[in-house]
Amino acid sequence: MPSSRPLRADARRNREALLSAARRAFLDGDTDAHVEDIARRAGVAVGTLYRHFATREALIEEVYRKEVDDLCAAPGDLMDQYPPEEALRRFLLLLVDHAAVGKGMSVALESIMATDSPVFEDARTRMGEALTRLLDAGSAAGTLRGDITGPTLLRALGGVCAMRVSEGWLDEARQITGLLLDGLRHGAPRES
Repeated sequence: MPSSRPLRADARRNREALLSAARRAFLDGDTDAHVEDIARRAGVAVGTLYRHFATREALIEEVYRKEVDDLCAAPGDLMDQYPPEEALRRFLLLLVDHAAVGKGMSVALESIMATDSPVFEDARTRMGEALTRLLDAGSAAGTLRGDITGPTLLRALGGVCAMRVSEGWLDEARQITGLLLDGLRHGAPRES
């Protein structure tokens, strides 16, 4: 089990290299990438991989968790740069892109779905909270409806992203995301 104390600089670089190599392998469709291949791609020994990740599933889980961390950090930056409605639109598109990343990782992720890992429930909770933050800002600005919650919007978007098994789904998902945003504008209080 990894220590809770901070990693040395070289250990931190090795860990990041392993996460990056695993992510690239899964996104490139090499869902059966063995730990030896991932370690080689990262330029480290297999023992180094196992010092950071007890199992292949632990590595996959951490790759996914990092994807979610990056995604859920976006609303703050978006709200600093754009009005709430535009920040929400951009975040919804990031969620669609996240589903595309998930498509590349889907087979790898199936290996941790059978475990008791809380990674998916945690991801859904955090994404719902990020959406709620954006919706609340839009409601306060009077540009978005105030009666829709982040988890509800996430479920709607989840249905859109479930289309990813069909050809051309990404363009269609982006169009449907625009429709969702139009619906969130409908009924928003209007300035007099």
